[in-house]
Order: sequence, then C-alpha cells, then structure tokens
Amino acid sequence: MQAKENSLLENEGKVKGWIIAISIIIPLAVAVLIFMPSKINLGAEWVYFLPHLNAVMNTAATFALIAGFVFIKKGNVPYHRASMTVAFVLGAIFLVSYVIYHAAAESTSFGGEGSIRGIYFFLLITHIILAAVALFPILFAYYYGYTDQRVKHRKVVKFAYPIWLYVTVTGVIVYLMISPYYLH
Repeated sequence: MQAKENSLLENEGKVKGWIIAISIIIPLAVAVLIFMPSKINLGAEWVYFLPHLNAVMNTAATFALIAGFVFIKKGNVPYHRASMTVAFVLGAIFLVSYVIYHAAAESTSFGGEGSIRGIYFFLLITHIILAAVALFPILFAYYYGYTDQRVKHRKVVKFAYPIWLYVTVTGVIVYLMISPYYLH
C-alpha cells in the first residue's frame, strides 16, 4: 500500500484534477438524468426496487460514518480507515444505483399535506444541495486519509463529515417520507 500512496503523492496534481472533474461531472450527470424528458427503457421492473436498496445503503453508510468517528476518537486508525472505506464504497454503489433508477424511472411526487409537506421539502432540498456539494470534500478527505496526509485530512473532514452524515441521514428520512407514494 505504501507504493500506491507514494505514487498518488507524486501525481497529486492529477489526482486533484480528477477529484474536481468528478465533483462537477457527477452532479451535472445526475441532474440531466433526473430532468431528461424521456427515461431509458431498461426493460424490467427491477429498477423500482432500487430506492429501497438505496435507503438500506444510506442507513449502512450512516452507521459506518458514525463508527468511523468513534474509532478515530478512540485513536483506532485502522478501524477508522476500514469504516470510512465501507462508507465510501457504499456511497459509490448508492450513486450508481441512484443514477440507474433516475435514468429509468419517473420521479415520485410527495403526496403529504399540511406541515409535513413543508418539512419534507425542506429536508429534500437541503439533502439535494448538500449531496451535490458533498462529493468534493468527501473525495478530498478520502484521498488525504488514504495517502496519510493527516493535517490536510483533518481540515477537510471538518466540512466533509457533517455534510456527508447529514446527506446519508436525510436520504433515509426523505425515503421513509416518500415511500408510501411509490407506484411500484
């Protein structure tokens, strides 16, 4: 692993360029897929299971994030790294699943009324905005942690961690609030 870390450090400028590019391209691609006029026909009903799977992955990512926080507070760096890697991998799988679902299925409208409607849209809008912004600091935090640049890692994590945790938690809450309105 040390050779990989050294190689990444030698190419840090390129890595940062990739992180910036990915942090811009992915939210734009997701927006295009959500708002495109016609959906991609994947020929199966299986895509309607994906929101449920996404909620499970977000829940698991939340637990991994909390575990990572607890482990680093106890000074257990190996378990912290493992927990954060689990959260990172779950986030990546979630993103692929989310993109597939929104490329193939129409968005579901929230049917709640009254004050719950305002709460739902507040959570949804803050979730969407922070999810779009979160990728940038998360990728940098993961990179700095992976390459053992602890000072830089700590600086970025001050922003990345609370945003990431908020996004995973609100993702589950939004899912629970809208799930009764799914058609499939």
